[in-house]
Amino acid sequence: MSTTHAAGGSREGEHRQHTADEPREGQHRQHTADEPREHEHEHEHAATDRARDRARTAGAERASEPSAADAPPQHPHSPSPPTAPHEPLVGTSVRRREDPRLLTGRGRFVDDIQVPGVLHAQFVRSTVASAAVTSLDLAAVRDVPGVIAAFTADDLQLADITALLERPAEEFVPTAMPVLARDRVRFAGEPLAVVVARDPYAAEDGVEAARVTYDVRTPVVGEQQALADGAPLVHDGAPRNTLVDVSLFATEGIDVFDEAPCVVRVESRTGRQNALPLETRGALADWDEREGQLVLHTSTQVPHLVRTVAADCLGLDERAVRVIVPDMGGGFGLKCVVGREEIAVAAAALRLDRPVKWTEDRKDALTASFLAREQHYDVRAAFSEDGTILGLDADVVCDMGAYSCFPFTAGIEPLMASAEMPGVYRVPAYRVRGRAIATNKAPSAPYRGVSRPQYVMVMERLFERAAYELALEPVEIRRRNLITEFPYRGVNNITYDPGSYRESLDLCEKVLKEEGWYERRESSGSGGRPVGIGYACFSERTGYGSAAFAARKMEIVPGFDLAEIRMDPTGAVTFTTGTMSHGQSHETTMAQIVADELGLEIGKVRLHQGDTDRIAYGFGTFASRSIAIGGSAVRLAARKLGDRLSELAAALWGTEPGEVERTAGAVRRRGSGEVMTYPQLARVAYLQAHLLPKGIEPGLTASASFDVLGDGTFSNATHGVVVELDPGTGQVRILRYVCVEDCGVAVNPQVVEGQCRGGIAQGIAGALFEQVTYDAQGEPSAASFMDYKVPTAQEIPEVTVLHLETPSAFTETGAKGAGEGGTIGAPAAVLNAVNDALCTAGSLVELNDTPITPETVHRALHPTSSSTDTSAETHLEHAS
Repeated sequence: MSTTHAAGGSREGEHRQHTADEPREGQHRQHTADEPREHEHEHEHAATDRARDRARTAGAERASEPSAADAPPQHPHSPSPPTAPHEPLVGTSVRRREDPRLLTGRGRFVDDIQVPGVLHAQFVRSTVASAAVTSLDLAAVRDVPGVIAAFTADDLQLADITALLERPAEEFVPTAMPVLARDRVRFAGEPLAVVVARDPYAAEDGVEAARVTYDVRTPVVGEQQALADGAPLVHDGAPRNTLVDVSLFATEGIDVFDEAPCVVRVESRTGRQNALPLETRGALADWDEREGQLVLHTSTQVPHLVRTVAADCLGLDERAVRVIVPDMGGGFGLKCVVGREEIAVAAAALRLDRPVKWTEDRKDALTASFLAREQHYDVRAAFSEDGTILGLDADVVCDMGAYSCFPFTAGIEPLMASAEMPGVYRVPAYRVRGRAIATNKAPSAPYRGVSRPQYVMVMERLFERAAYELALEPVEIRRRNLITEFPYRGVNNITYDPGSYRESLDLCEKVLKEEGWYERRESSGSGGRPVGIGYACFSERTGYGSAAFAARKMEIVPGFDLAEIRMDPTGAVTFTTGTMSHGQSHETTMAQIVADELGLEIGKVRLHQGDTDRIAYGFGTFASRSIAIGGSAVRLAARKLGDRLSELAAALWGTEPGEVERTAGAVRRRGSGEVMTYPQLARVAYLQAHLLPKGIEPGLTASASFDVLGDGTFSNATHGVVVELDPGTGQVRILRYVCVEDCGVAVNPQVVEGQCRGGIAQGIAGALFEQVTYDAQGEPSAASFMDYKVPTAQEIPEVTVLHLETPSAFTETGAKGAGEGGTIGAPAAVLNAVNDALCTAGSLVELNDTPITPETVHRALHPTSSSTDTSAETHLEHAS
């Protein structure tokens, strides 16, 4: 089980009590994948026999519980044998219900869906980064054998996709993104036409037959060029190629820099990345004549927002668009925006009255899909002589590519960084300017962490630099500045709920010290491979509610979630949520919440998600919102259903609801041995409605909504990393990785650990390996995995995850989000460890940019190297 710590509290301000066999305070037990877990049921084990598995999911597990047939037809309130107590599932590592299907090859992804007469689509894409389109000739395309049709923007006449912020023109410039480019292309890979054929190969042949003539213009490929006087404009309405320009806070005391004993500055650039989900984007569109609906199967994190955009672009009522998401092989934020291709596929299906499928190939996924993370920070921090931070002054520029993404706009990265940069530290004065610039590159979208990996890295570098200048230990200067009293109202006008900022740092340091890594570092400095230790402390705002998104002044304001639940006549429960799992184990974790609330075995509970006709409404899954917001709505709905069951039982007994209580799968009358099981009550509610007392409606359904109030809830963590540098090659090897995390109540600790480890792998990828670069013509450099350096299991170390627990007062489950923390902390911890290793080796060079390449490390270890590219380096003798 997860453990409580000194700073945490329950939602009433008290620590959660531990059972006798749970670890006590300070004893943080690491969960491992192969450790035996409590409350794992036979029906959750992977099935090797397909027929048996289907029988199980159809209800074979009902044999162990009272069946509907056990209910006396005329005497539903007859005494029944007492039921066994329900053992809580929340907080235990129940095995993932998804695994039997996914691990045995029976998952069903978009490309697996086969329908009669399906056609296949691919896109004619721009081969240049910036140009006027002078001609687009598809005559030869239509003559290719197997090609059925080819459509341009003029053929389809679709409305543009436009994301808006409700900000003045000097702060925000909208960009209309056409579904298919018309007379202008703005990045290499932009779709110009859609080719539809009998098979994918004919569609590719058709694409190659297209003839496009361009009037090529000078592309804008970087920040310096974009902001230069007289630079070419990506959009005529965006002066100086600036889409977002906000100056925030400028709080009292920001002039402290003139008098502060210590002022440090960090300038940092981070590489452009691809979220790289295992399953690329895809869509299958068909018209359902009977329902009068366009049915769009697509791989998206936000099905209802896709429905909204599809309806707007196609001129349909939203009722006439049904979006269905089957199994999804990852998203990481790339799929929480609405893409152009899925809308074009839907339009083609309507024009041809045939089903049309598109599956993105990996080349397009790497070059023409949404990217992220190309950011530039120039930040100063003022400190007192004892290491207390006095002020923070930041300038943030984010390269957002050619268009704003829908619905978040180009403000997604600079607004996140600007609003939350102070993080876990008590910063008394703050000023920030955040800008989003347009360049002739593929557009940017949210990617796991959204600016937090970058600004946390900068903040942590500032503290490391200040520690160097003031001759303090890096861990000690953090301790002196961490928030320790809660709730804490930050200089950024955000209220932080209770967390374990100090405790996580102390535990992480303790682990590395006790394992002897500090001694290993000291002994490595004599001509061998230098070892370094790095830390990163951070918080992750999770469960952004409507108020938090409204503060960004978005036209579309995500936040709330809706859940619906019903019990069928056998006593089995199905429920819906507006969130959308793409690897987060919602079928398991959400079911744990419902099963606990109703006192049911988890096999009696089933989640439905990803269908806009079955789910009332929802904003999908992003920003670590699923358990915090969606799970809260689910619990409230389950509670209402439980109340309905109690009311029904009380009415049948002729007593008050307060005289009954719910137990494991049943309602018990207090003070007597009378029990009615859920199947007995459900049979009355549906099949014997004539027995229902007056005022009790037939059926057993309930619904609920939930929205986090105020500023949301904050998870937190400390990451500790030990690295070793190879002086001969500059290679960085990670020797040890420790993550101490606090996401409140961990509904399923094993799932949380999986989220941490996966996020850390992506954070390491950004720190050491992955980057999309462009040449002077705007051509992307990484069109395959030969060029885009994705780390393998060889480069990702074993990760120890330790849990602290500070339950949230703002969610129904006490849970906070856990989806992004791993990614947020990794770049900072790795970068700090590399710099510490350079210091161990006696180097005076400091690195502040990512990815950290072997060439950069080698040059830092050997300053007399002949290379002249020192853009990623700072020399410590000039640090202040």
